[in-house]
Amino acid sequence: MTQTTVAFHHFGCKVNFAEASSISRELREKGFLLREHHEVADIYVISSCVVTAVAEKKCRAAIHQAHKLNPNAKIAVIGCFSELKPGELKLIEGVDLVLGNTAKYRLAEELEKLRDHDYHGGLMPGIMENSSFVPSFSYGDRTRSFLKIQDGCDYYCSYCTIPLARGHSRSDTILHVLESAREIVRNGIQEVVLTGVNIGDFGRQNGEDFIGLIRALEDVDGLSRIRISSIEPDLLDDGIIEFVAASKKIMPHFHIPLQSGSDKILKAMKRRYNTGLYEGRVERIRQKLPWSCIAADVIVGFPGESDEDFNETYNYLEQLRVSYMHVFTYSKRENTLASLSSETVPDKIKKERSRRLHQLSELKKQAFYSQNLGRDAMVLFESDNSQGWMHGFTGNYIKVKTKYDPLLSNQIRKVVLKDMDDQGVYISE
Repeated sequence: MTQTTVAFHHFGCKVNFAEASSISRELREKGFLLREHHEVADIYVISSCVVTAVAEKKCRAAIHQAHKLNPNAKIAVIGCFSELKPGELKLIEGVDLVLGNTAKYRLAEELEKLRDHDYHGGLMPGIMENSSFVPSFSYGDRTRSFLKIQDGCDYYCSYCTIPLARGHSRSDTILHVLESAREIVRNGIQEVVLTGVNIGDFGRQNGEDFIGLIRALEDVDGLSRIRISSIEPDLLDDGIIEFVAASKKIMPHFHIPLQSGSDKILKAMKRRYNTGLYEGRVERIRQKLPWSCIAADVIVGFPGESDEDFNETYNYLEQLRVSYMHVFTYSKRENTLASLSSETVPDKIKKERSRRLHQLSELKKQAFYSQNLGRDAMVLFESDNSQGWMHGFTGNYIKVKTKYDPLLSNQIRKVVLKDMDDQGVYISE
């Protein structure tokens, strides 16, 4: 019997990636043969995102691409887009199966029905059951593993659909996270990235907390590196910062969402901090970990953001000691409070604000890289071969490249940061 081929195309956050990786492993165990998303396959699985209009557009494009690659293939769409807009997806030509964020864990069962021709029409997700936590982690996809420790969010920021797509905040237990970490180590992976929708909220339902988790992970034998993904500034307390500073395994790398440098806009966004608290977190990190990498998320063009508000954000970021920014352009999301506002910012203005912040981010990144010139650093090299070069990252997330050597893959090596190429990437001899 010929094996059924399945190709995954993943969009969105690290949580989505960890979940899709776990689901694809289950499919392999059930006898499906995995293919790349750009290859011809019998079944295509689109792991979708809906956080922005651009993310939606990319998911639709991936569906059309899959249908074009093999018009006879079955197409399944899973994840956040499926949770929020199942009817819209089911109308797209070629889509056979639509599974939301709870139903997607039945993907293997549903695809077996498709494979055995015992399937008649797409499965439409109902109201999401979000009282349970489904653990996931990736391996075999990259040098590091994305380990999902938390899901959902109770913050309900005025622009965000994630609580609608993923439900209330809930977490794994410390004991089970440790079990997953040990399995990841057994598979030869040296670095784990702790992921979730709001990881600082970890453990609340279980009487545990995030600092208790990272303390426990510090003692996992064979785990060389731990990286913390995005964590809310109001949940990043002194205890966490001080533990990271003293840790031998947790990397000096923080990703802290800001969203705006205007307290007026932060209030309209229903964020749970102000610019003073945020700057205090950054300064505390710089005090304890002066060489650390600090990334900020920023949204431009939020409803009601005036030129004065944007300039306040720009000036705030210009003096803030962050290493670079992820800049997002606001897009209207259905069923959010911000979507009801009539104070829209014209696209032309949003585009210009985005351009200015991207430019500022690049200047900050260049300055951060230059500040590290001459320092020794430990680099975990990945397995890619890009025109004879391979890449890796230092603990504080500086990109380094060296001549391709397969023996360096998944190895941690000491380098001196002394030369950069024309793209601003450090070169290791």
